[in-house]
Amino acid sequence: MREEELLDRIVIDPNICHGRPCIKGTRVMVSVILDSLAEGATPEEILKDYPTLQLEDIQAALAYAEANLGSYPGNSGTVFAGAFSSVLGDCG
Repeated sequence: MREEELLDRIVIDPNICHGRPCIKGTRVMVSVILDSLAEGATPEEILKDYPTLQLEDIQAALAYAEANLGSYPGNSGTVFAGAFSSVLGDCG
């Protein structure tokens, strides 16, 4: 799935979760997915904990983070390099 298609899975609505980025059609915030991954949760565990999610939603959360946090002054690469392959590898 292309990055643009993944980012279409993210919605920011001031009436849902105080305007924080969420997975479209849910109240699962992108930050919850990213925090879970950062704490070592596997995609399978996240999908089990949040049965309304799909693998593409986890990938969308990573794409959103990359698009919004991936580059900053002094960073020669991307912050989330390899994140997609890690998620795909865990669920492939």
